[in-house]
Amino acid sequence: MSVIFTRAPLRISLGGGGTDLPSYYRRHGGFVVGGAIDKSVYMITHTVFQKRYRMKYSEFEEVDDPREIRHPILREGLTRHWRGAPLEIASIADVPAGTGLGSSGAFTVCLLKALSLARRQALTPGALAEDACEIEIDILGEPVGKQDQYVAAHGGICAYTFHADDTVTVEPLDLSGETLSRLRDNLLFFYTGETRSASANLADQVARTEAQDAGMLENLHRTKEIGLESRQLLETGDLERYAELMHEHWQTKRRRSPGISTMRADELYTLARRSGATGGKLVGAGGGGFLLVYAPRPDDTRQAMAAAGADELRFDFTFHGAFGTEYT
Repeated sequence: MSVIFTRAPLRISLGGGGTDLPSYYRRHGGFVVGGAIDKSVYMITHTVFQKRYRMKYSEFEEVDDPREIRHPILREGLTRHWRGAPLEIASIADVPAGTGLGSSGAFTVCLLKALSLARRQALTPGALAEDACEIEIDILGEPVGKQDQYVAAHGGICAYTFHADDTVTVEPLDLSGETLSRLRDNLLFFYTGETRSASANLADQVARTEAQDAGMLENLHRTKEIGLESRQLLETGDLERYAELMHEHWQTKRRRSPGISTMRADELYTLARRSGATGGKLVGAGGGGFLLVYAPRPDDTRQAMAAAGADELRFDFTFHGAFGTEYT
């Protein structure tokens, strides 16, 4: 083989986000409903005639030893999952980093998928996700959860149960064609114009959870209940109640940490609600990125948000997880 192309989908959390962090699920168990979307991280990996490791992302690196790579995920992925000759790796994504769509987890999954193909080793989606979680959570010590890696590896719209022993149960949701069609029509994505690092908000959640802070635990317990209720409502097709629950989810999430929302996000959410949107939330850890809303009158909401200067990102769900192919 000469060139390997891989892609891994980004995601939206449809309920329960935040309970997938080890600081919470290792004591209480977590539950998230997540959906893969048709926006991805992409990689091209060149495997032959390379004298040095060449890494092309938002920066450029060229080194003799993968341990010298500055990018932490590329460095740890290569030092732990590659024993061959030097590689050239280039990556791009459909959306900027720091916008709440799980790009870091998808990047890690995309890299490990490429390396597994280069090694001629098949990996199940579960093994791929766990290897990615090990790098981000256990090795790099990032205050992140597991849903991003699992959604990127599996694709589709699934319920993820995070058990105290670190195992994960993955169950595809049983959605009717009508329900899926209405979700596609009425779930809208708007860019707040703000990017952020999730680390500060997530580090605060981790520290308070590990300290058994009563307010944080109560918040996460309710968030998990919302995740479980969301699954039931989605599978029964009660999208009106689901959208109302999205609003409660957002209000609960906003109380979790002071940096979850921003003035711009609050203004846009108020405008969306006034235009007829039933519920919504900032995706990811908050602090900026994309606002997801459920709008029964999507054209009215689009018009209101366009007037406010919020660009829409049109999206669909994808039922394919991490994918790779080889070119010789």
